[in-house]
Amino acid sequence: MYHEHPLKILKYSAKNIWLLIFPLLRGIYTYHFDKNWFYSWVRGAWFDIAVLGAIIIFGLVRWFFSRIDFTNDELVHRDGVFVRVNTYIPFRNISSVTVERPLYMVPVRAMRFRCDTRAGIFKTVDLKLLVSNKTRKAIMERMPDINDQQKIEGIPQPTALSILLFSVFFSSGFSGTVYLATFFLKGGDIAYDIISRSLNIITAETAKITEKLVLKIPTAAIFMGVFFIASWFVSFLVNLFRYGKFSIECDKHCMKVGYGILDRKEYRIKNSHINYTDLRQNLIMKLFGAVAVNISCAGYGSSKNRLPVLLPVKHEKSLGKNLQVIGIYSGIRNNFCAQPAGIGSYLMIPLLVAALIVPSHDWVARLFPRFAELSFFAAVMFEIPAVWFIIVKFVALLTSGVALYDDKIMIRCSAWTRFHTVVSDRRKIVKMELEQNLLQALSGRCAMSIWFEGEEHKRFKIKAMKADEVRKIADILGYKLAEKVRA
Repeated sequence: MYHEHPLKILKYSAKNIWLLIFPLLRGIYTYHFDKNWFYSWVRGAWFDIAVLGAIIIFGLVRWFFSRIDFTNDELVHRDGVFVRVNTYIPFRNISSVTVERPLYMVPVRAMRFRCDTRAGIFKTVDLKLLVSNKTRKAIMERMPDINDQQKIEGIPQPTALSILLFSVFFSSGFSGTVYLATFFLKGGDIAYDIISRSLNIITAETAKITEKLVLKIPTAAIFMGVFFIASWFVSFLVNLFRYGKFSIECDKHCMKVGYGILDRKEYRIKNSHINYTDLRQNLIMKLFGAVAVNISCAGYGSSKNRLPVLLPVKHEKSLGKNLQVIGIYSGIRNNFCAQPAGIGSYLMIPLLVAALIVPSHDWVARLFPRFAELSFFAAVMFEIPAVWFIIVKFVALLTSGVALYDDKIMIRCSAWTRFHTVVSDRRKIVKMELEQNLLQALSGRCAMSIWFEGEEHKRFKIKAMKADEVRKIADILGYKLAEKVRA
């Protein structure tokens, strides 16, 4: 029988923090209605101490009744004082376990333990505990683990360069903006002073730059550019620290993954519970043959702002055949491809957006001449990603398709500016759908969608496929195909 780490007493106590309202009300009362309010407050301080003691005692009692136990087949967590909640998790059903060691918990030797199965929805954690190192060792002895004698050799280990490239490709200005906003909200006056000084410097430097440029770029436009570059850089730094010191080991049944510099996470993942592997790329990565390998497995990468990455940026040809045991395949050609005649389904919207940007600028410039320069700058800035998006979708048209081999299915498709090569066991498909509009029905083309198992059913869609080939794929896989025709 084991308990959680004593630090959990504070968390349990915090649930009764609302009781402090009574000392607060007493303090307000003595302050307003008694001239000797400090003496009155001290005289009644026993009440405040009693309330604070009650809060701590509640937390201590909750911690004492939170117990961790084992049977031959199950991990058991018993919780609650008056209403007992017993959680039983069979060892054979565990998909992944996570041990997290944040830097601030190292001095007290505390760590978070999470255990996930394929049950549940919306990536909810089945069991979450705060444990000591002793309790962690006792639990992990019963968890899935690799066999050192059967360890797969030749697995490419991530290098500092691969982590750097991964952070470059998978950082975003939006994520950085969220981090900056969080810093501003939680940092209070310190964050306000830092940001205010930065804004003053940017404004002053912007004025100097615009004076020297022949084309006067509006100050607001330069400020926005600097802001989003800074936001991306913040996201880049966060990812460097988050995925640094990446390591992976595995055998045929289990894999161990660890990463993180300040907030170290270590995972054990059961291979048979992986829903699919996903080789992700952007356009630059695709041109150079580089991929980032992700997996879908309950509990892995489900924490906030974490990607389920198994291998950061690697050259696709260097993956090798050793990784086929865990579902990572490369160099396999499509058996069924997207049709070039369906180019409109890939390029119509990007071309339309790109064609409307310049006329929109002209319209704004005529109605609001004062903002003509800003409108022109915005048009140029929007036109660049629009052209980029056209190129991405054209490449997607040439590469999308389906490959069937052994008991596996491989899907190549794109979503926004990302390319996906998804590999899964055929038995893990939960739904297939053929979707057409009236024009596509006449031409014999369609969009094919496939959903796989998982806590959230992920959809992968390939446009401009031949309808007859999609029906043939469904027959080969032995799945009933849902067909939908839109007006």
